[in-house]
Amino acid sequence: MEYQPIVGEGNRTYGMANPGYMPAAEGGPALFAPPAAALQGPSAPPVSMFDSMPGYEGTVAGGGGGFLPPPMPAFPVPQPEPGPAQPSWNIPSISEDTARAAFVLFASGKCCYNSGPAKDGVITRMDAFNTYRYRLETFTESRSTEWSHEPYRGQPVDAFAQPPPGPWDVPAKAPTFFVEDQQIMKVPYTSSTKPCHVCVGMGRRPCKDCAGAGNKVCWVCNGSGFRHGEDRCHHCSGRGRENCSRCQGKGSMQCDTCHGQQQLLVYINLTVKWTNNSENYVVEQSSGLQAEHLSKVSGKELFRDTQYLVYPLVGFPDPAVVNAAQRLVHDHQGKYSRTSRILQQRQTIELIPVTKVTYSWKGKSHIYFVYGNEFTVNADDYPATCCCTVM
Repeated sequence: MEYQPIVGEGNRTYGMANPGYMPAAEGGPALFAPPAAALQGPSAPPVSMFDSMPGYEGTVAGGGGGFLPPPMPAFPVPQPEPGPAQPSWNIPSISEDTARAAFVLFASGKCCYNSGPAKDGVITRMDAFNTYRYRLETFTESRSTEWSHEPYRGQPVDAFAQPPPGPWDVPAKAPTFFVEDQQIMKVPYTSSTKPCHVCVGMGRRPCKDCAGAGNKVCWVCNGSGFRHGEDRCHHCSGRGRENCSRCQGKGSMQCDTCHGQQQLLVYINLTVKWTNNSENYVVEQSSGLQAEHLSKVSGKELFRDTQYLVYPLVGFPDPAVVNAAQRLVHDHQGKYSRTSRILQQRQTIELIPVTKVTYSWKGKSHIYFVYGNEFTVNADDYPATCCCTVM
């Protein structure tokens, strides 16, 4: 069925043809039938729209084809080597002046804290705790494919000119190690043209506001053609309907999928994703400071080892760190090599200094913690607070 314009008085076009629609005779009631069923295709592309490409048989539209495991390496994988020489593991302690300065700065940043305890409290004891954070980073490259399409405007069509390269044979840009990134590109020799499935190759779709009729019920007279009694509605000239403002009375709109081009360029999109998979292990410490506070501060880096594949840590004085390193290295190399390609690994050990400070103020004993390179303070039982009201 083709859309045909309705011509009324003075050759005025009212919209696309609606079978059964009859303009009202002058002075008579408005006559119209419901609009005809809209001609449109499915919203989702049919399977038949996509060609069968060798090496991409499992690729689907929209949802992707899942992550593609990398092929077996053509050359022997380099074996991990022992890390650099182990440094001295001496633990520095902060001075009393540093602990007090951090406490004073902490109190001054709290509007409800009196500075007396920080300035005048007498430090009676300082205990340093050895707290380590081990971090393993595994930088990976993963690839996934999905069928995609865009309006066809004369782009190159190369499907079946030759077999497409495999998903892991398509060259991508060189990544920066340990920096997450993504690149999306068309797979060569997969592009073809197809009629738009949404508008069935017409380039236009029925207007949703008027259901393709090109006109709607007059909002002034509610379709009666009259205002009061026998006074004819001047807004619609007594017809009971008015041109649709959305489609300007045409009854159809440009197709949003093909942008009126009637054809689509259909191709396979390859998504290359670089991910930095990082995992931390923090040694439990008995200072009394909650472990979640340590995730917000930095520490002094004692050890760094970067290789294609790192070797499990050896020689560190804390066995908990050694065990965690061996477990994480084994887990990462087994888990990420199944679905992606490992490009680089990095393991580091940080010393997070934690000092428990005991001080006396007005005859009572209190504690606070100074931790991290930033000398962050935690003092849950600060003894001189007041209630502040912000007006």
